[in-house]
Formats: sequence, C-alpha cells, structure tokens
Amino acid sequence: MPTMKYTATECGKLGDALYESKIKPLVDIEGNDGRIVAIDVDSGDFEVDDESMRAAKALRERRPDAQIWCIRIGYPAVIFFGGIRRKAAE
Repeated sequence: MPTMKYTATECGKLGDALYESKIKPLVDIEGNDGRIVAIDVDSGDFEVDDESMRAAKALRERRPDAQIWCIRIGYPAVIFFGGIRRKAAE
C-alpha cells in the first residue's frame, strides 16, 4: 500500500473538486445512482463499482500509488449509519 501524501481533509478536498469538475458529468447517469467512484486525486483517474473496495482495487491495478478518495454517486456520503439514506441536494 502506498504512503499517503495527503491528510484525509486534503484528500477529500482534492477528490471532491475532481468529482464535481470532471467526473460527475461522466458518471452521474441513470443506473449509477448509489454506486461508488474511487478517484486517484493525483491523476484524476477513477473507477466505478457497486462496492468501494472493488472500485479501489481496480484503480490500484492501473495506478499502484493512487491516493484514493471515494464518493457515492448521488449521495453526500459513502457510508451512512442508521436512519434514512438521503439523496444529495440537487
């Protein structure tokens, strides 16, 4: 596993910015709602899967040193605890 170059906060900011500016228009389509996007915050490469570990593994196969941030398509968080899973604000 590669050494992390960023804090969780830094990785999150980079990943969220990449998602909003470049990746979301490509993946936020019918049929992908709730799926996971694993993003390499250095290269902008990404993988989409139903599970975060599979998405990250597929991304690491191409980018062994990937600095990965995951986002759930259409939702504000990858994981939720209790309650109701809410869609992100449109």
